[in-house]
Amino acid sequence: MLDPVVDPEGAPFWRYAARGELRVQACADCGEPRFPPRPCCPHCRSFASEWRRMSGLGRVWSYVVPHPPLLPDYAAQAPYNVIVVELAEAPRIRLVGNLVSRAGAALDSVPPDRVRIGAKVRVVFTDAGIPQWVHA
Repeated sequence: MLDPVVDPEGAPFWRYAARGELRVQACADCGEPRFPPRPCCPHCRSFASEWRRMSGLGRVWSYVVPHPPLLPDYAAQAPYNVIVVELAEAPRIRLVGNLVSRAGAALDSVPPDRVRIGAKVRVVFTDAGIPQWVHA
């Protein structure tokens, strides 16, 4: 698995994830959640922000099943899924991840024919703090 690229705005996301918490940045002035994290609110242009804890519940908004040729570290696990999850309490926030059978499971642990748009999912985290998703 590739390590995430951590920039200053996104660093808190990864610190919370390492603790098993799913949080998203929100504007401290207008309250609008935003992802990916960035210094300025796209709605009111405020630079004030906070990190809100999410329930970790969502639904599969879209998905793809990549097939080789892929990066060598991923080719051995293909075919696997990559899902886009719409968060339950912040439907304009969509996170990319993998639907797996349990936290830390291999990317191919859920057969491609078990992935459905609209399926309810919840977040789990690998030992390294990478968010993954399981059926809810």
